[in-house]
Amino acid sequence: MDDDSYDARQPESVAAVLKVFAILQSLSERDETGISELSVRLAMPKATVYRFLQTMKTLGYVRQQVDSERYGLSMRMFELGAKALQYPDLVEICKPHMQSLSDATGETVHLGTLIDSEIIYVHKVDSRHMLGMYSRVGRRAPLHCTAIGKVLLAWESPARRAQILQGCDFKPYREKTITTLEAFNAELERTLAQGFGQDREEFDDHIRCAGIPIFDRQNQVVAGLSVSFPTFRYDTAREPELVAMLRDASRDISRQLGCTQFPLDPVEAPGARR
Repeated sequence: MDDDSYDARQPESVAAVLKVFAILQSLSERDETGISELSVRLAMPKATVYRFLQTMKTLGYVRQQVDSERYGLSMRMFELGAKALQYPDLVEICKPHMQSLSDATGETVHLGTLIDSEIIYVHKVDSRHMLGMYSRVGRRAPLHCTAIGKVLLAWESPARRAQILQGCDFKPYREKTITTLEAFNAELERTLAQGFGQDREEFDDHIRCAGIPIFDRQNQVVAGLSVSFPTFRYDTAREPELVAMLRDASRDISRQLGCTQFPLDPVEAPGARR
């Protein structure tokens, strides 16, 4: 990135804003980054990078490793980003259910929403086991090979789904990754029919996930909830029990978001009750 793009054609105040957001964007792409690396990546003088980092650190948006020049985003940035959620209370509503799911299964639980043509993890509860799925809040993940991505699209309107999928590259992350639109559409139909989404070692080796959609007051899907297992701890025989727990959690979360007719509950035919 050319430093002239900040200064030569922009007023000084606008150039400063552009520099701040360029630094924040760069920090978001790595867990921790040094001043020298940022300077090279952004084509900014080290002194400029240092000055802006120190200001952002003072304001609480950037953290610095003790006794080093490596920087990362602070939780205050996440708090700011969380306010951009369609439902700002979503994470707080989900927290007790996610903890209960993790306590019952011993595994990692994720909450994800749609961003562009990817999902973003907005909350997680870690597995109690040492071996589990690596992830972090704020991490993006693909739609086509994650349980959350599948449920977000399976219950989406056809027009909106087609629009979102225009930005999906169907990258083959693993041997089992779905890599064509035709196969993915078939997977979405399967997801709808069975009432939950699955990741069968499609994104991470030796990791299986089961996911469920969360709905708002208009019965539209707004988020996804999933439990992730190392393959050797995923018991297929207990899958119905896992799905039932996910569905119960989603039903209550969706109710708190204003959903009055939970789409995953069976609809009785007229006259079925006598």
